[in-house]
Amino acid sequence: MPKVIISDTSCLIILTNIGELDLLHRLYKTVIITQDILLEYGDNLPDWIEVRQVKDQYRQQLLEMQIDKGEASAIALALETGDNIVILDDWKARKVAERLGISVTGTLGVIIKAKNTGIIPSIKPFLDEIRETNFRISEELEQIALKEANEKL
Repeated sequence: MPKVIISDTSCLIILTNIGELDLLHRLYKTVIITQDILLEYGDNLPDWIEVRQVKDQYRQQLLEMQIDKGEASAIALALETGDNIVILDDWKARKVAERLGISVTGTLGVIIKAKNTGIIPSIKPFLDEIRETNFRISEELEQIALKEANEKL
């Protein structure tokens, strides 16, 4: 497992909205975010979420020409740290990160990993809860997630 887990705002918000933010802690122990992500999140976070500042602001500004500030800061921080994975849900941000050689997962990937490592028994309750929020998951993506978690459709 990568040593550094960097999360964008969307994962924090989704897991908070379904009452499962602690899933990140149970899975990764420590998660890193940037000051920009903290500001986007807009609330207090537990002490196992560390806030780090991006050193290369110019790189972040270049990324902001393509994607939003939080996503840009997460990718910029990933470029400054080694052995990491970034949790991004936005398709465009994921593509930018992948082109830069950064390992990426999304909120669903986090939930699937939690299931496949025995932290949770099933992803279905999580999918049901997420469906009740304003976060949209396509039927196709939901089917892929269930398959990856070895759960019946």
